[in-house]
Amino acid sequence: MASNCRIFSINSTKLLLLQCFFTLLSTLLANNSHYTDQFVVHVEGGPKVAKELAEKHGFVYLGEIFDNYHHLRHHQVSKRSIEPSLRHHEALHTDRQVKWFSQQTLKKRSKRDLSYFHTDTVPYLNDPKWKDMWYLNRGNNLDMNVKPAWDMKVSGKGVVVTILDDGLEKDHPDIKENYDPKASYDVNNNDGDPQPRYDIINSNRHGTRCAGEVAATANNSICAVGIAFHAGIGGVRMLDGDVTDAVEARSLSLNSQYIDIYSASWGPDDDGRTVDGPGELATEAFIRGIEKGRNGLGSIFVWASGNGGRNNDNCNCDGYTNSIWTLSISSATENGLVPWYSEACSSSLAATYSSGSGGEREIITSDLHHSCTTKHTGTSASAPLAAGICALALEANKQLTWRDMQHIVVRTARLANLQSSDWKTNGVGRHVSHSFGYGVMDAAAMVKLAKVWKTVPEQKVCTVYADITDKIISPKSHIEVTLSVHCSKVKFLEHVQAQITLSSTRRGDIHIYLISPMGTKSTLLERRPLDTYRSGFVNWPFLTVHNWGENPDGEWKLEIHNEGRFFGRASLTNWTMILYGTSDDPQPLQKNKHRSLEYSIPTNFAYKNTTSNKTTSTFPTTVTETVLPSTEDIILLEENFNDSINYNISSSSYDNNSINYNSTLFSGMSQSDYKYSGVNSVEKKESEFIESFRNGRVSTSNSDMGVHPVSSVSWDKVFKNVELIETSSGCTAISRCIFIWFLSLFSIWWMNTL
Repeated sequence: MASNCRIFSINSTKLLLLQCFFTLLSTLLANNSHYTDQFVVHVEGGPKVAKELAEKHGFVYLGEIFDNYHHLRHHQVSKRSIEPSLRHHEALHTDRQVKWFSQQTLKKRSKRDLSYFHTDTVPYLNDPKWKDMWYLNRGNNLDMNVKPAWDMKVSGKGVVVTILDDGLEKDHPDIKENYDPKASYDVNNNDGDPQPRYDIINSNRHGTRCAGEVAATANNSICAVGIAFHAGIGGVRMLDGDVTDAVEARSLSLNSQYIDIYSASWGPDDDGRTVDGPGELATEAFIRGIEKGRNGLGSIFVWASGNGGRNNDNCNCDGYTNSIWTLSISSATENGLVPWYSEACSSSLAATYSSGSGGEREIITSDLHHSCTTKHTGTSASAPLAAGICALALEANKQLTWRDMQHIVVRTARLANLQSSDWKTNGVGRHVSHSFGYGVMDAAAMVKLAKVWKTVPEQKVCTVYADITDKIISPKSHIEVTLSVHCSKVKFLEHVQAQITLSSTRRGDIHIYLISPMGTKSTLLERRPLDTYRSGFVNWPFLTVHNWGENPDGEWKLEIHNEGRFFGRASLTNWTMILYGTSDDPQPLQKNKHRSLEYSIPTNFAYKNTTSNKTTSTFPTTVTETVLPSTEDIILLEENFNDSINYNISSSSYDNNSINYNSTLFSGMSQSDYKYSGVNSVEKKESEFIESFRNGRVSTSNSDMGVHPVSSVSWDKVFKNVELIETSSGCTAISRCIFIWFLSLFSIWWMNTL
């Protein structure tokens, strides 16, 4: 017995030592940069001078990244090394032509689909899979309103979208008609052909799948249809090889005066322990893209938010989605649920539909070997859908800037069937969630708003530094730090960054929350149980978009919670607030629009701004044959009234009642078509109301806290004298009052019998 015990003890000790050894080894490998044979040099004089310099030092010239920054390779340098090539560093350092250089290190980047190896080799379109594309054709407020957008004669024509990924099967029968070679490149092999490398497991199918979602040809009897089926589509092969800062920068800056939208469905590992983002060159590529791309309007970068939900990852630890320059997109399942792979964070702007759990359908698109798949998944599928919708909006208004597009997404995204426990209303009445951003993207609403959109004012930046000496956060405790802000340049917020430097015994034990002066609480970081690193955060710019439209002036509060045990101490050493926005209202309700609304609605009809709670006039018993304003008036008014018009009944007998209309209700109608009659009974025939509308939505609410769908159908003829359905906090129906009276009597009797 003793012998057995001794043997068990020795084996367990060896096992423990072996485990410690491999843990230490993996940590060392994780923390060491692997240098490659690639270099980037800053040399003035253009490609000719750079090529001469490359030849002088034995380098191969690969290409220009952007002005005066050039990509080189040296065949005598190891492709993988934990040590830099000091001999070549010395040669470049002593060359007076070289202003700056960098030997490139490897970056680990993961595609954001899920690991399934499966391919599937009443019609609106003749594409055979169209009937199964539930996320485009369900109607009833359960899709992304793409069909109504197509009905407005937009299909992405004249817009160019590029997929940054593992290649593009350019001769795929559903893609070749829209393939654009000027929007394509192979950065991995340094040539103009983005054709993917084929292998036995189709590991490089990702880019072709994403491209089909955007621009698969419509009505060609092949596979599926892309959301922007007339857009030009390109592909950059950059993930099937060594991914370095230079590779990313060249991809992000490819032909930026020609390409409108870059879609990326990849990023740092979604393993719940990585904190990583773009390097120096990729950051410069983003900045040049938004400042100079599209002739100064700005390149539009659409990014998948990440698939690390199973690992409790947080997309604010991903520097690509946690960026003001990217339009970060999360996923919703067919049933409106948060997918198991989804990462919740405060930087996601909106969501599109994608795959879910067992029994929920996935995304249909083109696949390798000229085939078709019904199994595209994850946030990888969500980002290209968003890029396609952005292409429709861009066709409607080619003058949209990169910030205009983000504004339009925020203002038109809707709750639809999305279910999450963290929905909240920000300080200006917008619904927002860490899981879904501002809601599911609405193509029709985006196109309508794009058509009347006025370019937002110049972006202003306000930077405020907190006066902090080391703030110790003991285990199982938290600290609160406040910062008073007064920004004369920014009165209407867009992006908010909390730049934080924090050390921690265990980084994954930290929660961070930010509360705005208007009371909006953003979760900047949730606990990540797998993140055991001690490195903390160094000036990491945690981003929240949840304060969109708020005034930043007042007291901001930062809460940091440390869930560490025993000696797991943390320390805050720096907090800087960087506030982006405008000094003027980015889309004010124009006075002439406001007057036309007041003239077209009787003076005794009340409307209510949900933000200011101001109500005008009173509501009559009935209103008949009243003409509502034009679609442009409706859109502009709704943008100021929390994305819906709330007609408030302000007389004493109907206090706190409201009727909410969504802008899609008015789609495709002329001013003379908008007629209705008011009623004051909740029992009035809802069926008659439903029969009068198709492809629209009406919702009723007792408060201004939410928009709750009642019905969603489509119309095919002009409607008149449609009855409105009210909700009431009082007894507007006799039957309801009688029921309440009997219930009260029963309650009194039952209490007396106890």
